[in-house]
Amino acid sequence: EAEEKDVEADEPEVEPVRFGWVTGVMIRCMLNIWGVILYLRLPWITAQAGIGKSLFTHGHYLFSSPSPGLTWLIIIMSSVVTSITGLSISAISTNGKVKAGKASSSSPNGRGTYFLISRSLGPELGGSIGLLFSFANAVAVGMHVVGFSETVKDLLVEFDGVMSDPTNDIRIVGVITITVLLGIALAGMEWEAKAQVVFFFVIMISFINYFVGTFIPATPEKMSKGYFSYRTNNFLDNIGPEWRGESGSFFGMFSIFFPSATGILAGANISGDLKDPAVAIPQGTLMAIFLTTLTYLAIAATIGTCMVRDASGNLNDTLASANFTSGDCVGRACEYGWNFTECAVAGTCEYGLANDYQTMSLVSAFSPLITAGIFAATLSSALACLVSAPKVFQCLCQDNLYPLIGFFAKGYGKNNEPLRAYALTFLIAVAFILIADLNTIAPVISNFFLCSYALINFSCFHATITNSPGWRPSFRYFSKWTALFGAIVSVVIMFLLNWWSALIVIGIIVVSLAYTTYKKPGEGSLALDLRTSGPNVKESWPQCLVLSGPPSFRPALVDFVNAFTKKVSLMICGNVLGDSSCFENYNEQLQWLSTRKIRSFYNFITTGDLRAGARSLMQVSGLGRLKPNTMVLGFKQDWQTDSPQNLENYVGIIHDTFDFSAGVCLVRMRDGLDVSRKVKAQDLSTKKRLQPLLLFLNSESIFVGGGAVNRKGELRGLRLNKVESTAIASWALLVDFHLVGRWEKRVLDQMGLWPDSLGLHLHPYDFPPLASTGLTLLIPYLLTRRKRWSHCKVRVFISGQIANAEEHREEIDLLLTKFRLGFTEVVVLPEIMWRPEETSRKEFEDIIAPFRLNEGQKGQETVEEMQKDAPWKVTDEDLRVYKKKSEQHMRLHEILQDHSRNAALIVMSLPVVRKGACPSALYMAWLEMVSKGLHPPVVFIRGNQEDALTLYCQ
Repeated sequence: EAEEKDVEADEPEVEPVRFGWVTGVMIRCMLNIWGVILYLRLPWITAQAGIGKSLFTHGHYLFSSPSPGLTWLIIIMSSVVTSITGLSISAISTNGKVKAGKASSSSPNGRGTYFLISRSLGPELGGSIGLLFSFANAVAVGMHVVGFSETVKDLLVEFDGVMSDPTNDIRIVGVITITVLLGIALAGMEWEAKAQVVFFFVIMISFINYFVGTFIPATPEKMSKGYFSYRTNNFLDNIGPEWRGESGSFFGMFSIFFPSATGILAGANISGDLKDPAVAIPQGTLMAIFLTTLTYLAIAATIGTCMVRDASGNLNDTLASANFTSGDCVGRACEYGWNFTECAVAGTCEYGLANDYQTMSLVSAFSPLITAGIFAATLSSALACLVSAPKVFQCLCQDNLYPLIGFFAKGYGKNNEPLRAYALTFLIAVAFILIADLNTIAPVISNFFLCSYALINFSCFHATITNSPGWRPSFRYFSKWTALFGAIVSVVIMFLLNWWSALIVIGIIVVSLAYTTYKKPGEGSLALDLRTSGPNVKESWPQCLVLSGPPSFRPALVDFVNAFTKKVSLMICGNVLGDSSCFENYNEQLQWLSTRKIRSFYNFITTGDLRAGARSLMQVSGLGRLKPNTMVLGFKQDWQTDSPQNLENYVGIIHDTFDFSAGVCLVRMRDGLDVSRKVKAQDLSTKKRLQPLLLFLNSESIFVGGGAVNRKGELRGLRLNKVESTAIASWALLVDFHLVGRWEKRVLDQMGLWPDSLGLHLHPYDFPPLASTGLTLLIPYLLTRRKRWSHCKVRVFISGQIANAEEHREEIDLLLTKFRLGFTEVVVLPEIMWRPEETSRKEFEDIIAPFRLNEGQKGQETVEEMQKDAPWKVTDEDLRVYKKKSEQHMRLHEILQDHSRNAALIVMSLPVVRKGACPSALYMAWLEMVSKGLHPPVVFIRGNQEDALTLYCQ
């Protein structure tokens, strides 16, 4: 047995069938849209609603306008809703690669609409939409089967083969039909796809047959049933509405027609079976909507031009030529020699556009082809819904969002077929088949689909306005406002169709949303979640602890971090103090942040050691998931002149940050970041300016911060260096802002608030591993989402060899495209592997010269003792071990001078070495060498070995 198991284990897995955008999406969607309503109800809806209603009278003349009217309006309204939803679905499908399904229970083949939405926008939205679609598709199976059975019933009547009464015949045929369809579906996706292609060609032949038939002159038999070929007067008669029966209203007709436009998710429902869902779903879905809309409009216009509303079917109901103008004949047929007045007045006509559901067969050149088309359309749509509903429901059940549904998650066979979900779909469909009335079933489906579309559109709008980092659709035609409009329109139509049914459906959705949000909140519902659940790569925001000191002392550093964290992520300005004297300025710093509209906390810790303070801030800052995962600090400009211990502490902070599984962002500006001396120098000038104001305040009332404040008795004797949180402090901070405004403007210009280019350099030894460079890619992307940076062109520089430079560029460009970052310019630099110039070597040697250990010919023990006393110093062995890395940084300095000298901002990977292996001075010499002499700011970034970006919709 063991040997047999080994043999079985060695057998390669059979690759499941994969489809392209034509057969997998477009044809599937078109077949699902071209359902029973097209053949059996569209002509009847045209008779009820009219092609149009633009009839105007002026004096004794009748003017008609051929502008689209109610039937066309119904079709166009339905297409607008589905087109907007198609755009949202396209955005969702391009928001990451869909992992191909495998033949296992853990990776279902049918990764459908639920999978795309729940992985992109959160399980609470995906779960609700999954429930709606599963049920709506199950009901749609019953609707299409009833349409098929209705046609079979008419054939049985025609050939005297009635089994029972008409209603029971529909039920009998329907149950038999769905049983056969279930067998086809269980035969596997390959057989199901082949059947869909056959159905598609049958439908196309039936369309050709219909349009050819409209040009064939009418026979007396067809005339007796209301068909007179193309007549202008027919078009004028049928252009206006003529409501009849219980459903005789605009929204009554809309509720019956709308299910015929709801097959747009047939391709998305089998996204796991597609070769490239991100390409196939947008192309196939939108093309299917366009072509089917044209079909509906053409059929409504042609059949309304060819037929009259009422006809008896009696060949004897003709008029003599002399009686054409007789006042006893009513209706347009009188002009053509036919008198259908009797049955029209009594309401007993069996034929005509308003009475016969089989008018397309009558109009066609060969009626059996239309019957074949009805069979193909109804069976193909029923089969598509029968496949979609169980797979969407299975994927929903596997996430275990709702109680008591895990039973249906189990799959069977190599393609993980959801047999239990198939059985449930079968039972739901049979229950609606037993209703045996198409006009009753269709409105039920309409509300469920409209609610689903509203949820899809709103979820896309919500993900966009919350600026979720995981929401990066590459579909260029998506707009958040279009999605919001689609959601609003869908909800409004729901209530106009049936307000109490809309309330029930929305109530179910609210309950399911509340349950899933409480049980398993997703990134679409919360921008920041305080729960202790584990991190999700799609929710990966840089949550920053900024070692800014007092924030007003390093405004450029604070502004830079605020540019990609404001309103969407955590930012904490940290200050490490030697004593508690700075507590007096705590409120001033908070006021400074508020005045500049910076969303940040401010925290300080009292300790005598910078490194220990930074370590403590990393440990105590935040709560749960609202906790810093990125340390941001400025470059130590004085590292060559400061004490060796401070140098060791600075480099140690970087290593400690990695120990805490956090990323590092190091910012350098040419003139430095610390403006504390300039700020302090302005204090005396500020106090002098405030003296006249104090004299004024002692005798007057002023408006400060929007309220009248009488300063008499309140400001007397108040020392200016302790203004704290009074109204005057607010004013003084604004004065300081303007006093240093010129300097700050220069700083902000350097930071690239109005940039035209941004250089993104990735080290050759860092790319493409994403655990370290994901953050390096993510932060520039987040910057470009800001208005001030939105027009910035990002150039990505990578290393490569001349022989395969173009191939390497295409690979990285494809990878960046899959990340949906919008970085379109990739530059391969083969020269990065060249040896640096002598001038660069000389500069590097000058940098490290003061930090050389100069061990010379000293013995090993002496050298070790010297290293122990001065671990930051560089030995000859260190230079030998890190020779290649040092040369890379020399060469990188030359490349930056050549390619990024005029960039607004340079972002590059922060080099990392093993802790304790590289002297601090050598490490700082690398950073100094790379960034020295550059006009634009340089930002070094290194991730925390956790994915910050993902290719997948997971």
